[in-house]
Amino acid sequence: MLTKLLGYTILYYEYLVIWLELGRGVNMKLSTRGRYGLKAMFQLALHYGQGPIPLNVIASQQELSENYLEQLFSTLRKVGLIKSVRGAQGGYMLAKHPKNITVGNILRALEGDMAPVYCVTDDNSSCHMEEKCVTRLVWKRMKDSINNVIDSITLQDMVDEQKEIESANKSVGGV
Repeated sequence: MLTKLLGYTILYYEYLVIWLELGRGVNMKLSTRGRYGLKAMFQLALHYGQGPIPLNVIASQQELSENYLEQLFSTLRKVGLIKSVRGAQGGYMLAKHPKNITVGNILRALEGDMAPVYCVTDDNSSCHMEEKCVTRLVWKRMKDSINNVIDSITLQDMVDEQKEIESANKSVGGV
């Protein structure tokens, strides 16, 4: 009977951990927040130095919902990645040069910690299974690899890549 009770307790605990991970947004897939936010920030980077860009222009050029972008931009403004300008000539612009904003800055602002599982997030101080967990090394390395990639790509890199693609397309089309 004690063994059965212990088994149920462990099963309950495992479900609780999974529920907590889902509740904290630990998921390998990026939500629309991250994907759309990155697209919108890229659009601002394309127009860096040209003054504020109206939200409807950004939404139109990236085929995104203006209302949804407004929510995302509120978060991005609060963390200091963009500035807003009110008025008839108002809109949004990057708060820093595109070379100083990484994909990681944007995704973490909108998505939170980019860990595949909760036990390797920055929020998790410890896990009772840490000493015995055979998979923690895998999750930790995945997290580190994800962070290395997203922290190594700036908005300027994305703009430069876009210009290269457009240049290559023009030279192919002009031949």
